[in-house]
Amino acid sequence: MTLVTGAAGGIGQALCRRVLQAGDRLIALDHDSGALEGLAAVLAGQGVSADDLARLHPLVADVTDCAGLCDKVATAVAAVGPVDVLVSNVGAARGPTVRKTTPQDWQADIQLNLNGAFHCVEAVRHAMVERRSGQLVLIGSVNALTTLGHPAYSAAKAALVSYTRSLAMELGAYGIRANIVLPGTVKTPAWQARADKNPQVFEQLKKWYPLGDFATPDDVADAVLFLASPAARVITGVALPVDAGLMAGILPMAREITVEDY
Repeated sequence: MTLVTGAAGGIGQALCRRVLQAGDRLIALDHDSGALEGLAAVLAGQGVSADDLARLHPLVADVTDCAGLCDKVATAVAAVGPVDVLVSNVGAARGPTVRKTTPQDWQADIQLNLNGAFHCVEAVRHAMVERRSGQLVLIGSVNALTTLGHPAYSAAKAALVSYTRSLAMELGAYGIRANIVLPGTVKTPAWQARADKNPQVFEQLKKWYPLGDFATPDDVADAVLFLASPAARVITGVALPVDAGLMAGILPMAREITVEDY
């Protein structure tokens, strides 16, 4: 059984689709009950068969409420079976700059992006330790590695990298692996507000990416499924950028520094 949080979002939908098409059972968790109610229809429109959708179990819950989340996950597990893989995918950003980040923005971003992931792990960790088996895959961001705006969100994602390594170190003896995927720009509905402000934003951003392209939600899902699979059985504590090379280096800057034509 795989538990995906933020299941109704752009990356969440891709994760749900890939998990179901791989033949696994899925608890699809989201705080948006309306979006969750329509998830099966969305996935069907993306090619998920009726047989695969029969393994979909929607769960409405708020990851910022640890006690409530743990209770709801425990109820779902009692009904449909234990969670073997957690994909902690919830994330959003409020304050875009230090000057525009209010104390309320800071608290909200930390609560959702950092504490929310901690709460999700708490909802499954104890049972995984008892079974001496489990996979934890957190979704972070390249914002964890460098400064790209949204300071509170970035601080939370940076903390998640350290938290993932702590999970890997402490839980490895119980057969539990923990890794974090760090997407760069991904074309999801979350980017639509920026595209509305600047319709050329994606074309303008391409120059910073060595591959001249961006990850898709499926690219992120591919990385997650690999890290959760037996093919990655000795990979734990890893922070994996899925970013078209953004964290490898900045070519325009290299040209200016070296005064060379790459």
